[in-house]
Amino acid sequence: MHHRYIRFSDRHEEVDLEQLQELLKVSAFWAKERTLKGLAIATSNSNPVITVWDSDRLIGHARATSDGIYRATIWDVVIALDYRGLGLGRKLVNTVLQHPLMCNVERVYLMTTHQQKFYEQIGFKQNSSSTLVLSNPSEEADIELLITASHEGAKS
Repeated sequence: MHHRYIRFSDRHEEVDLEQLQELLKVSAFWAKERTLKGLAIATSNSNPVITVWDSDRLIGHARATSDGIYRATIWDVVIALDYRGLGLGRKLVNTVLQHPLMCNVERVYLMTTHQQKFYEQIGFKQNSSSTLVLSNPSEEADIELLITASHEGAKS
């Protein structure tokens, strides 16, 4: 595998949503079901969005949301399976952190299921005090309505 054409980009217009969807489906267990519409919304509401390319193939992606000074969160860090172990993941995360919209942020958050050691090598620290999660209440309400409706239908 030749890697002389690898480049990093922070240009939103270069994000190829179909390639991104496929990259996530193959390389990220947590994002296998992402839709093109959802990816379009997520990337358009994120800045920076960093992509990694080998020629015209999308091989890496990460995005962030931030207020530019106090807080930021890095999302959807992924490197194609056949490009892992080359230092691209570390460079990708550092590119996000060094971006002008991120480099002065007081605290950067990142959530991971299995890669804590990888992110600790970059400088992230475990933080057990920030583990609250709120699921979309409207989705839960819709599910509750469906359950209630099915029980009421069974009674009649």
